Amino acid sequence: MTAELPKISVAETLAAKITALKAGVLPESTARKCEDLLIDVVGLCVTARNENYVGAALAGCDDDGPCTVIGHARTLTASGAAFVNGTAAHGEDFDDTFEGGPVHAGAVIVPAVLAACERHHPEGKSVLTGIAVGTEVLCRLSLVVPKAVHNAGFHPTAIFGAMGAAAGVGAALGLDARQIVDALGIAGSMAGGIIEYLAEGAWTKRMHAGWAAQSGLRAALLAKQGFVGPRTVFEGVHGLFHGFAHTTDGDYDALVGDFGTRWVTDTLAFKPYPCGTMAQPYIDCARRLAARGVRAEDVEAILCEVAEGTVHRLWEPLADKQRPRNGYAAKFAVPYLLASGFVHGGVGLGAFTESAIRHERVLALAAKVKFVIDPDNPYPNNYTGHIKATLKDGSVVEERQPHLRGGAQEPLTRQDVVDKFALNVQHGGWSRSQGDAALKLLAGLYDGKIDLSALRR
Repeated sequence: MTAELPKISVAETLAAKITALKAGVLPESTARKCEDLLIDVVGLCVTARNENYVGAALAGCDDDGPCTVIGHARTLTASGAAFVNGTAAHGEDFDDTFEGGPVHAGAVIVPAVLAACERHHPEGKSVLTGIAVGTEVLCRLSLVVPKAVHNAGFHPTAIFGAMGAAAGVGAALGLDARQIVDALGIAGSMAGGIIEYLAEGAWTKRMHAGWAAQSGLRAALLAKQGFVGPRTVFEGVHGLFHGFAHTTDGDYDALVGDFGTRWVTDTLAFKPYPCGTMAQPYIDCARRLAARGVRAEDVEAILCEVAEGTVHRLWEPLADKQRPRNGYAAKFAVPYLLASGFVHGGVGLGAFTESAIRHERVLALAAKVKFVIDPDNPYPNNYTGHIKATLKDGSVVEERQPHLRGGAQEPLTRQDVVDKFALNVQHGGWSRSQGDAALKLLAGLYDGKIDLSALRR
């Protein structure tokens, strides 16, 4: 028997709220966050532009066109540019995070909306609207059934990213409510992304953001031309949540209830370190411990209290997390990351080279790190850190981090975002003058038609 279909679906309710928004009219805090997001993503694309996975992604595209691949002379179709830019922006795991998800919105939504607007030339203010709508949809979707998508073996950024990109591009290009419903329905059949990359540090997570960006863009363009998608894409018996979370029971009000009147986008976190988000408070704890005068050689053992929901990605198998197989696997290995932060005073882009991940003092300390599950840990609503170190003299020292630095409780300033941008573009080989010119371009991006040609270097 077929379940009775709702008179008004979740996607229809969402689409009505999206189309009720006026282009360019956003709360000041939301607009500013989206501006920060744009700056951050462009810097991330530049910092990764010479990496081998970006080279492979670009070489694997055979669809040359008019759209900008940031940091490269070659241009692609809109979907191709969205794919490569999204892959680059997410590739170093230095992109933003929504703490309630966890999902990474900027690397999906910004490349999709920029490519769509560069190709189809709406007014510049439509870019900001598209980024805001796409980010909001992606983040709110992660609240419907928290943790379930990850637990089912899928990457939430990849799954919800396709939906967010469809909504964001649809809003930027002025699709009507029916077309946005279709775009969401189509994107549901394009969503995908398994987390088996964790096994050996394979590259596939890096492309999840790019794949979601190009999928959402294609879905919106198909819908604009009349292609029909299922309006019950979210709550349907064979819908998105059934497929990727193994349930259709969820808090859909978290998606649509106050959409457009309260913006969760405002709480996006910008990472201080280029690695897995939930590891970052542990790095801060390790740095503070070292700053207290504790030497790595003085440590007998380290025990960390952790959230159960992070164990399968960041803590197990423990031996692999203490001694990661390669630089990318190291980004999701808390024992290695906290040891690196302890020994070196921080974790930067250079912490993931083949020589860095074989540093003897770091590995010796990482081998002493173990974990215990804290049943009261507030993840995913808040990311915390904890280190309890037993020293060789029998004394015990402890550090706790109550929240993610750079997140809602300790946000970065615009200057912090600009400073991060400057470091990222320098790492990617741009001169200071190139970086300054890019910032000037981004500051005026919403004033007219989108032209990103100055970023093709």
